[in-house]
Amino acid sequence: MIEIAKTENRIVIAREPGGPDVLEIVTRPVPVPGPGELLIRNVACGVNRPDQIERLGFYPAPPGAPEGLGLEVAGHVAELGAGVSAFAVGDPVCALVAGGGYADFSVAPAGSVLPVPDTVAVADAAGLPETVFTVWTNVFEIGALSRDETFLVHGGTSGIGSTAIQMAKAAGARVIATAGTPDKVTQCKALGADIAINYRDEDFQTVVTEAGGADVILDMVGGAYVQKNINCARMGARIVSIAFLTGSRVEVDLMRVMLKRITLTGSTLRARSLAEKARLAAAVRDTVWPWIAAGKLAPLIDSRFALDDVRSAHERLDSGAHAGKILLDC
Repeated sequence: MIEIAKTENRIVIAREPGGPDVLEIVTRPVPVPGPGELLIRNVACGVNRPDQIERLGFYPAPPGAPEGLGLEVAGHVAELGAGVSAFAVGDPVCALVAGGGYADFSVAPAGSVLPVPDTVAVADAAGLPETVFTVWTNVFEIGALSRDETFLVHGGTSGIGSTAIQMAKAAGARVIATAGTPDKVTQCKALGADIAINYRDEDFQTVVTEAGGADVILDMVGGAYVQKNINCARMGARIVSIAFLTGSRVEVDLMRVMLKRITLTGSTLRARSLAEKARLAAAVRDTVWPWIAAGKLAPLIDSRFALDDVRSAHERLDSGAHAGKILLDC
């Protein structure tokens, strides 16, 4: 099950900024876990928007991050570093990593590692860490979403969006989601969205306003959506930006922000300290893992590709046609 004797490790690098064709598989020695770390023999890894941005040259890895692309993995513990006692060799785990996730083996800080839930296949658990950590951080900690509030998420069938819909419903919120095709609208509703809006056919600002407005908004679009989010937000709303697919520089009417007492904020995850990520992992294990056990949350898998076919996986990501997570089988 665990190829501990293997001496070479395939990783994926971008030889220069560009499209999927710049991705290359190179071999490196199997990494050795340091104190407080563990080595994971990956079964699968997740493909995420930050990987695309890094490939394009706009998201450099933080100092000390492992070489190569990839921010989340799932597999089995292959080796324990000094001081790690919470896991044993062979345990099925998933982990948030700062880099090097597209690989046969990845090193992860023990604090960023979680056991694979019993109800999720190891190969599918690679679709959990990046999205769950991101949603927990931005929707529940920063956004402070609570039961019976209204939550609006854009890109409802993305990896983040599909996870956010399920987590918000599990927490007892009313959920509104936007998507770009009739099929994706249907998927949003199947995931639990109370209202799903095809933004190509309807103005989401009008629909959300008529539905009473939103208390928490998770935005990955940016651009013109920023002001529209402010316009349809409720009094005291929290708007959290985590990406800006249509632009990060915008002009907004701050008078509306003031009059509605809106909090407009944002965050990133990758560069946070190991201690902060460990704290987030503990919170996720305490609150979100029980939702998975209860059948309230499962990773939505769009497609799978072999690690050797990583360029096709990124072409799928670039197309925007995917619904749910894109995974690489290692």
